[in-house]
Amino acid sequence: MKFLRYVFIAIILGVVAVTAGTVLSRGHTKDNADRADNSRSILVLKNPIHTDIAIPVDADLLTRFSFLRNGDLDIDHPGLAYLVIGWGGRSFYTETPTWADLKPMPVLKSFTLDHSVMHVALAGDIPLSDESITPLRVSGDGYRALIDFIDGSFARPQGKPLPLLGKSYSSNDAFFEANGYFNALLGCNTWTAAALRAAGVETGWWTPLPPLLITSLRLHNDVSVLPAQ
Repeated sequence: MKFLRYVFIAIILGVVAVTAGTVLSRGHTKDNADRADNSRSILVLKNPIHTDIAIPVDADLLTRFSFLRNGDLDIDHPGLAYLVIGWGGRSFYTETPTWADLKPMPVLKSFTLDHSVMHVALAGDIPLSDESITPLRVSGDGYRALIDFIDGSFARPQGKPLPLLGKSYSSNDAFFEANGYFNALLGCNTWTAAALRAAGVETGWWTPLPPLLITSLRLHNDVSVLPAQ
């Protein structure tokens, strides 16, 4: 009976933590003048366990991330519309391109501690009507802060971002060494939330799963940041 009581208490505490982490906002609320300058668009992409940030490409972005060519990414392709960027645990991220590839050791590492990697994928047009897509609008300053945050997440052990050659899922994506360590409680979705806060977007305090992050975005931002789809 004691064991069941402890399990029940743990479940209740988990529910409280998840609810509070979503409902309590985190970030700097911008004034109306700043919100009027929300001229830059970005996308949050989600699947059941992971989120990425998709950034429309332009000449400045490709210049800033020109090092992606070192990962054999064709960022000069005329059909390129977005860089899709995420952060995650090296073992799980690089060894699980599909659910069919799921293995015990990467899962175990995701619940303990793992080295991190950046994942960059090249994308063409992304349909905004897809339910897995959340469009956001940020200011020019917010956009630049977001790019700085993402760029700063790439580790530079030799003075420049280091690609993990041979670890990609296809010819349109690549992995790079990243700063920080990964675990399931402070993982890919909390990194996405931190990147969005750098851009001036409000998130929940702790959003370890995609539905929690997306729910917190809808709770804490108005239509100037989160336009109707």
